[in-house]
Amino acid sequence: MTVSQVAKRALLVGIAVTSIIAIVASTAGALVSELPGMLGALVGAGLGFALLGLTPLSIIWGFRLGKGDVLSPGFFGAVLGTWLVKFVVFLAGVFWLGDQEWLDRTVLFLTIVASVLGSLATDLVVVAKSRMPYVSDISLPGDTTKD
Repeated sequence: MTVSQVAKRALLVGIAVTSIIAIVASTAGALVSELPGMLGALVGAGLGFALLGLTPLSIIWGFRLGKGDVLSPGFFGAVLGTWLVKFVVFLAGVFWLGDQEWLDRTVLFLTIVASVLGSLATDLVVVAKSRMPYVSDISLPGDTTKD
């Protein structure tokens, strides 16, 4: 599996996990505090998905910038720059949404926490099941390679 394939799979599985979180949280939010709870859950899931989706996209973009080398400055710049943007967007979103009266802040917070935990679990499972080699350019005894 290539890095791009792992990142795309993480994005697709992340979409599914975030959709499930959005459905469950909006239903629970609607039961707890009606429309403001449902809106808080949907906004929280949307913010969680935006933050989740930027990670695999930054890896794909950084891999292309680094021309396939994950140790290149282009790769690190793309990934770390995107993480910085995610942090700023998260803080701006939390401060702006914290003052809004049209949503339930508690449901929003719990949904964001669930989305973050879901995205971490998603990334962990996808990377663990990716079967990426730990090393490259190594010939093991018994390998038949053509030089």
